[in-house]
Amino acid sequence: MSDPTRPISTDPSLGMTEGERRAIEMVEAAETGGRKLFGGQRWLVTALAVAWCLFQMYAAQVGTLDPIVLRATHLAFAFALGYLVFPFRKTPGKPQVGVPWFDWILGAIATASAVYLIVQYPTIANVQGGVLTSPDVWVGSAMVILLLLAAWRTIGIAMPIVALVFMLYALTGPKGLIRGDLGPQLQLHAGQTWPQVVGQLFANTEGIFGTAIGVSAQIVFLFVLFGAIFDKLGAGDWFMNVAQGLLGAFRGGPAKASVLSSALNGIISGSAVSNVVTGGNITIGTMKRVGYSAEKAGAIEVASSSNGQLMPPVMGAAAFIMAQNLNIEYRSLILAAAIPAFLCYSALLVVTHIEALKLGLRGLPRNELPRVRQTLLSGWYYLVPLVYLIGTLTINPEATPERVALNTIFLMIAMMFAQEAWRATRDGRGVGRGLADGGRMLVQAFESGARSMIGIAIATAAAGIIVGIVTITGLGFGLADIVQLVSNSFRDLLTGVAGLIPGVNVTAVAAFGAILIVLFMAQLIALILGMGLPTTANYILMSALIVPIIAKIAGLDTGNPAQMLPVHMFVFYFGIMADSTPPVALAAFAASAISGGNPVATGVQAFQYELRTALLAYMMFFNPSLLLIANNRLGGLPWGEAIPMILFAFIGLVAFSAATLRYLHRRTNLLQTLILLVASFILIIPTHIFWNLAALGLIAVVYFWQKAGSRNEPPAVVATA
Repeated sequence: MSDPTRPISTDPSLGMTEGERRAIEMVEAAETGGRKLFGGQRWLVTALAVAWCLFQMYAAQVGTLDPIVLRATHLAFAFALGYLVFPFRKTPGKPQVGVPWFDWILGAIATASAVYLIVQYPTIANVQGGVLTSPDVWVGSAMVILLLLAAWRTIGIAMPIVALVFMLYALTGPKGLIRGDLGPQLQLHAGQTWPQVVGQLFANTEGIFGTAIGVSAQIVFLFVLFGAIFDKLGAGDWFMNVAQGLLGAFRGGPAKASVLSSALNGIISGSAVSNVVTGGNITIGTMKRVGYSAEKAGAIEVASSSNGQLMPPVMGAAAFIMAQNLNIEYRSLILAAAIPAFLCYSALLVVTHIEALKLGLRGLPRNELPRVRQTLLSGWYYLVPLVYLIGTLTINPEATPERVALNTIFLMIAMMFAQEAWRATRDGRGVGRGLADGGRMLVQAFESGARSMIGIAIATAAAGIIVGIVTITGLGFGLADIVQLVSNSFRDLLTGVAGLIPGVNVTAVAAFGAILIVLFMAQLIALILGMGLPTTANYILMSALIVPIIAKIAGLDTGNPAQMLPVHMFVFYFGIMADSTPPVALAAFAASAISGGNPVATGVQAFQYELRTALLAYMMFFNPSLLLIANNRLGGLPWGEAIPMILFAFIGLVAFSAATLRYLHRRTNLLQTLILLVASFILIIPTHIFWNLAALGLIAVVYFWQKAGSRNEPPAVVATA
């Protein structure tokens, strides 16, 4: 699943097909609330959404709100809106109409529990010394339960189940609520009573109101709101037209345009599923028109939209939490993440080209595409807030992300009113009508941004339950011991095998194998968790549970962000891959609704396209130069050394993509596929120029081998539009 950081339009006047309508309903049910409201209920939701946006902007402007007040207010708004717009049972195409009486009660109690903490926290902290009274425990218990119910509605059942298992673990042990002879496996800690668990989760900054929801309240909301306003301005459509004009006429052009537009939208957005719907309603149809099958067209849109979460500066909202976890400046993180994102999208362009070669496809006629120069001139001003945002974040060391995002929001609000006033004047409707249209659009953008934040706020709060339990029980150490045992067993096996081969460095092989098995286990856990969790929640759990284990096995200094960043990026990349991993892949179901293809086949095909992302994750771990890391320092790699590393990594990704798609110049046989795989694996760790040249030589051998063989084959049948 993915983070809902991009609003979509549901205007029925847009002439959507039935498939597009089903896809939009799917996104509404999963990400922005599928309940249909009218009259006073509809106005209440709009008022709450606007109030939430104004509060977050005020908090950023003031910058001095108490952390608990900010976080609890943030959660209170999420509770109120979540219970109003997210029904307990979500069925796309059959939305629930109106808010039932029990949701009014649940939402009111949940919101009141957050307000209670705001009022009572000074007493709990300063008078009671952090010890909860009986009313505190009752209110805290209500918040925990209602938070899990809200998470069930907004992000699925996976997070509540995981949280309940962790809470049950905390209650076991000799001194816990659940006592008895539970065996040594469950008695790795002394055990906690229920008031102790509630105190950990409810009344401090190591549980529900921990770092994750703090980042959501302080930074993420503003960037989501920025994306909502930017989209409402019309920038998303402009990006799509620019991409179509630039690439639509090339071989397989609509697929290439899909990749470029998704990369551009990824700069401001983090929702794979919403991106599939907003971009796919154009690109999927044009891809099918030039000859891509329904499944391949949907899969390309899924892969390109999922990878949008890799694009700085937003990175699906996880970038902000990652920077906090690593205790580094946000600008350092987005600069490091830029090169892997560029490599990922560049390799995906190659994938679309290989598919076009396999199918013998052409592009769209040039006269049917937007004119590039005219399109650029019509929307050049959309680049102004984007350039300001990215430029200020990367250049000005004094600027904080939240302040830059807030200033960009103010800039775009002014642009929205100016744009609508100019359009109204041009059309003869008058400046007043244009300003009124601008105000209406701003309210719609505020509501879209707030609705998109409900899932993120609830997910980060629910993830805080798990992080809080890990902190209070020391569970992470127990998990590390288990993984260490598996790793040691595998290392012993490799030691025995390597010892039978003369001249092999047994120690190096065993150590490498131990790290590899841990990475593989982490990869599987991230993919499995990602089937039921949004990317941001997936990353929070992986960073709390798995990242320390990898660091321990690999012997990394957890206090050095230059050593830890590759590990965090590794688990983050695999969490993103879960968006296209069957059988749950919601993005694939949304794409198949538009394309008319089989959703499972679409997901399988998208996962095949995403395999290059998996290779890139391993490349970053074993070759931190791709993150501009050198001498144990972020940003310590000169560009003169970085460029060759980037080039070799790109070639490795191309070779790997060709191997997994079984096509380079023409279809590869088994031996050619193996040669390409070997070359790509060599380039994972480009440690010596000899091995780099050897890998290039292997790729060249396959290419010229195929080139020579193709002269004796009849020309391929070219698909026509």
